[in-house]
Amino acid sequence: MTDTVKIISPVDGRVYAERPMASEAEIWAAFRAARTAQKDWARLSIAERGRYCAAMVDALKSKSTEIVPELAWQMGRPVRYGPGELRGFEERARYMIEIAQEALAPIDPGQKDGFERYIKREPLGLVFIIAPWNYPYLTAVNGMVPALMAGNAVVLKHASQTLLVGERIAEAFRAAGLPDGLFHNLVMSHDLTTKAISSGLADMVCFTGSVEGGRSMEAAAAGQFIGLGLELGGKDPAYVRRDANIAHAVENLVDGAFFNSGQSCCGIERIYVDAPVYDAFVEGAVALTRSYVLGNPLEEAITLGPMVKASAANFVRAQIEAAVRAGARALIDESAFPMSKRGTPYLAPQILTEVDHQMSVMRDESFGPVVGIMKVAGDDEAVTLMNDSPFGLTAAIWSEDVEAAEAIGERLEAGTVFLNRCDYLDPALAWTGVKHSGRGVTLSRIGYEALTRPKSFHLRAKTS
Repeated sequence: MTDTVKIISPVDGRVYAERPMASEAEIWAAFRAARTAQKDWARLSIAERGRYCAAMVDALKSKSTEIVPELAWQMGRPVRYGPGELRGFEERARYMIEIAQEALAPIDPGQKDGFERYIKREPLGLVFIIAPWNYPYLTAVNGMVPALMAGNAVVLKHASQTLLVGERIAEAFRAAGLPDGLFHNLVMSHDLTTKAISSGLADMVCFTGSVEGGRSMEAAAAGQFIGLGLELGGKDPAYVRRDANIAHAVENLVDGAFFNSGQSCCGIERIYVDAPVYDAFVEGAVALTRSYVLGNPLEEAITLGPMVKASAANFVRAQIEAAVRAGARALIDESAFPMSKRGTPYLAPQILTEVDHQMSVMRDESFGPVVGIMKVAGDDEAVTLMNDSPFGLTAAIWSEDVEAAEAIGERLEAGTVFLNRCDYLDPALAWTGVKHSGRGVTLSRIGYEALTRPKSFHLRAKTS
């Protein structure tokens, strides 16, 4: 009997879709076919590769009206926000296509009499992308399009919760006329995913997921001498200085904490506020949070959908309750959100004050609609607390003093430092993390370096 994967929709708990898992023979055949197709693909010009990738983006965009509700059914994000994911997908894909010619150009180390010297960037071969459910199009595109533009073949394994996303991407590549065998979307078990990596089927693995998942990837890749890119989440902090525009900080930080029901690796999970503006910030954040509407994400009026599953909501609820028992104050009345019920994925947003770093909610990744707010005595205390975490993906500063913010940013242990914004990826900048947030880089020109290998040419012009 063939094993299957079922998408249990967080909207109503029913099976939304079911697909058979690929067998070991099918998986190995797909990897072999991709390696065969890659040889011809690598010989195409960068401009030709770009035409295929751009056509894929066009094909995917044409299905927007179908994709948006499909996303809501799979992972619970309200339909009013679904088009934003596709806009982000397009922005990142087109940027990486646009810069590929320059980013992949040979490196000229300068003249040397009697010699011609340069460094080429050659494709690695086959890139295996393991994508998560929370931003299923955005996370997949970070490695997928650059890998193809660099001359690699791609095998995609999408999260079981959003396996229809992999199908949509495969359909778009077929519509674009991508050469057969070059891209494969596979529905794979965890065991066979691990086995494929440990068997050396790929030359590079791009994984986005949990810290424990990252450790599994490292263990599987041990001894294979392959590239491994890991984006493993965060406990991202924000600091509101006394000179900040409080209304702007409130608007953006509440959104940064609760967008996607808080299920964002770079979402805001901890906020530190300078003492003189603490009360004003908290008052504004509470008022804005109370305006959220929790409910069925298929309805246009809904601004907060369910979490991906009941167990995830249970974890966040337990964090909140433990914090309150330890002395935290919960400022949002859950009863004002009738859809928020125990045993379901529907959870009201929550703001906690009187928190400290002994509490799980300020230490462990929540990945849900809760944020803790602490009062601080200035920059030094804020920096100390922001760095007091095993994670280091992004950090946000809110201030009207750019020079002071840059100085603070230099002291922060994070892959990206924001000023007066948060929870955003600029494709022109390297997306990377430190500490338990992972290793490696996607996006920007630097992202291409992880998907290619350098090959040096040292040519003597004459021998006599």
